[in-house]
This record gives sequence, structure tokens and C-alpha cells, in this order.
Amino acid sequence: MAYKIVASQCTGCGACEFECPNKAISEKGGVFVIDPNKCTECQGHFDSPQCASVCPVDETCVPA
Repeated sequence: MAYKIVASQCTGCGACEFECPNKAISEKGGVFVIDPNKCTECQGHFDSPQCASVCPVDETCVPA
């Protein structure tokens, strides 16, 4: 399963983009999106998804 970013809650800060080890996160129209084909929920890299860990807005990076 991949993670997704709730667009209506995304502040566009970009913190998640730099933490993603798979380069699955990109900016689109002022908010960030996760490519589900690249997202591995950080398995093999970290114990938990880094997008959710660094996002300043709770429940913005969530399982899809």
C-alpha cells in the first residue's frame, strides 16, 4: 500500500519531499502529491513513513 497526501490539508511546505527515500513526492499546483507506484511506505529504509513523520499537519500524509 502507498501513502497519499490530503491536498486540502497540505500547506506546501515541502518537508516531505526531501525526506522521501524513493523520490515519490513532488509538487503539483502548490501542494505535494505522492506517486503510488514509487511509494513503499519507506520499507527497507525507515521504521515508519517519513512523510507522515515530518509533516507539520497531523493526518495529512495517510495510508491510501
